[in-house]
Amino acid sequence: MTKLILNYKPIFVLVSCLALIACASNNQYSGAGSQKIDRISEEELARIMPKPVATLSLDDLVSLTKSGMTADALIEKIRISNSSYDLTPSQIVDLNKQGVDNKVLDYIHTSRELALKNNVAEEINQREKAKRAELDKLKQQQLLERQQRMYDPFCGYGYYGHPYGYGAFGSRFGHRSRFGASFGFPLGCW
Repeated sequence: MTKLILNYKPIFVLVSCLALIACASNNQYSGAGSQKIDRISEEELARIMPKPVATLSLDDLVSLTKSGMTADALIEKIRISNSSYDLTPSQIVDLNKQGVDNKVLDYIHTSRELALKNNVAEEINQREKAKRAELDKLKQQQLLERQQRMYDPFCGYGYYGHPYGYGAFGSRFGHRSRFGASFGFPLGCW
């Protein structure tokens, strides 16, 4: 038994090395489940981001706050004017020091975040629709190619009763029971 093991030891080592190499290789099928992630460039990100439109300026916010307007009325005025702000943290602190209520600043921040999320979600949906349309087009093309491979333009699909048409003397003799080709079919179609 030990002599048998010693005789086949080089073969065993070779097979185990080949198995190890095969397991460690990075072939094209190893990442089949993972998808390539599309990165967004800076230009695309700038296009996706909502542009701040301040119909009601920051100075107007401060002056309306100092004139005694409540936070809810100020929020409603911002909502009606459809203003959006891209404020830095230091601008928020300055507005708070000038008397703008925290509730108004929170509304400005949450409305900006909501606009960002909506624009990114819309972009993702557009990309998914384009990817889905491309995938459907590819599936349709593959189906058409499969159908074209199955259909032979020289022979056709055959007629009723037999996949290759009726035989010369009936189906009991088969479709090649006479000399030459069947009527209506060229030679070599079956």
